[in-house]
Amino acid sequence: MNPAYSWILIADMDGEVPNIKKWIVFYPVYINSKKTIAEGRRISISKACENPTCTEIGDCCSHFKLPFAIEIDKAYPRDFMQRGRVRVLLKKEDGTLYNPSISSRKELMHHVAELIPRHPGRVKKQEPASTSNAGSSKSGKGGKKKR
Repeated sequence: MNPAYSWILIADMDGEVPNIKKWIVFYPVYINSKKTIAEGRRISISKACENPTCTEIGDCCSHFKLPFAIEIDKAYPRDFMQRGRVRVLLKKEDGTLYNPSISSRKELMHHVAELIPRHPGRVKKQEPASTSNAGSSKSGKGGKKKR
């Protein structure tokens, strides 16, 4: 393994390290509702989620029992400031699917985007923000403006 090529790998169910070059590439921008189609989003805004991360996508892949590898040092070509991508294997060598409910890239994107808002890390982040906004009163100076 090349030390300049940093990535986190979840090995196959067999325990051997596979060749990830042939696996499908999944950038977080593909399912980001904050991006436009020109910026790289590949599913509709109604099905997309807000600012997904590679680790969240990896957790979703492990939930679906799909082998995956997170490549931290890789950047999205249209926006090189977006760091990280996930490689996912949908089919075994004999052609059978690891998860029969996910047979294509699009289905994977839809399933992952549906699962990310319920991710444990997200639920914890959003709770304090919603409780603090609920208790605050009307902000602003108020009053009449002078002519």
